[in-house]
Amino acid sequence: MIPVAEGYSFPAEWSPHKATWLSWPHNPHTWPNGLEKIYPTLISLIKIISQEEDVCIQVNDRATQQEVEELLRQYNVPSMNVKFFYHPTNDAWCRDHGPAFLTNPKSRKKLVVNWDYNAWGGKYPPYDLDNDIPEKIAKARDIEMVSPGLVLEGGSVEFNGAETLLTTSCCLLHKNRNPGHKQAEITEKLCDYYGVKQVLWLHHGIAGDDTDGHIDDICRFVKDDLVVAAVEQNPADCNFQPLQENLQLLNDMRLWDGRPLKVTALPMPKPLFWKEQRLPASYANFYMCNAAVIVPTFDDPQDQVALSSLQELITDRPVLGLDSRELVVGLGSFHCLTQQEPSL
Repeated sequence: MIPVAEGYSFPAEWSPHKATWLSWPHNPHTWPNGLEKIYPTLISLIKIISQEEDVCIQVNDRATQQEVEELLRQYNVPSMNVKFFYHPTNDAWCRDHGPAFLTNPKSRKKLVVNWDYNAWGGKYPPYDLDNDIPEKIAKARDIEMVSPGLVLEGGSVEFNGAETLLTTSCCLLHKNRNPGHKQAEITEKLCDYYGVKQVLWLHHGIAGDDTDGHIDDICRFVKDDLVVAAVEQNPADCNFQPLQENLQLLNDMRLWDGRPLKVTALPMPKPLFWKEQRLPASYANFYMCNAAVIVPTFDDPQDQVALSSLQELITDRPVLGLDSRELVVGLGSFHCLTQQEPSL
């Protein structure tokens, strides 16, 4: 099955959700500063999301479920909308190893697209359990699944829900993903399996991003014709020039129906490091759930600037900041951890 031919497409993130999927963090190598330090932020994330949709947490075993349930009790999080699934994982980044949920408004059906997953070009083996997650979720939900046969992570693509997809050439065209596939071939696959009419390409990611440049750290749709784009204000910072080049590309882009793409700048926080490692701290890694827009913050003067800017643009739900300083030590934040399952 070719999804676009059957009327399937990937909804915008702000569309109503049935649930948010998470893979519970358990790999100590991902958070060398200590897994326990990310739990307060993670539980706060679950508390906000579960107010207006289910939170489906994938755990390795019953013992892990009990540990999570105890944390929920400690932080007074109601459990009625929290569901557990025994789906063993290698790591926590459900945006990248989870399924892509498509919907068909006419048939009132969902479809799971199962892209191959190789832990960002084979950087962090093993990843076999993570690669199996889309199939496990499709079976758990009794949803038909299709497999395009290409490596792709969910954080590398961004959607406006109106037939446009944003991505980066530095990630999708990297030789560690799909060697031998040219941009035109990948564009065709994206259109066929996400149900879009056009793919808009940026060039660069940000410093510290081990994914080779995921779009969800640099540019996000907040309306069908409006994006927020990360912009570095310090000319001496290594992110300054790449993000300026991205901004110039965005300002020249048009949507498939000819409308110009509207662009609003989103500031970058000051550089953050774990020991000698630059961390991919970015306000663009926010997650839009039914209850709120959840934005990573970094105890930085730009935190409030970013929150206020997003709230001016997104008026149908509150914009909430959560401290992501411990979480980003693992080289990701709220959008990286989550994968939305849309309502029909």
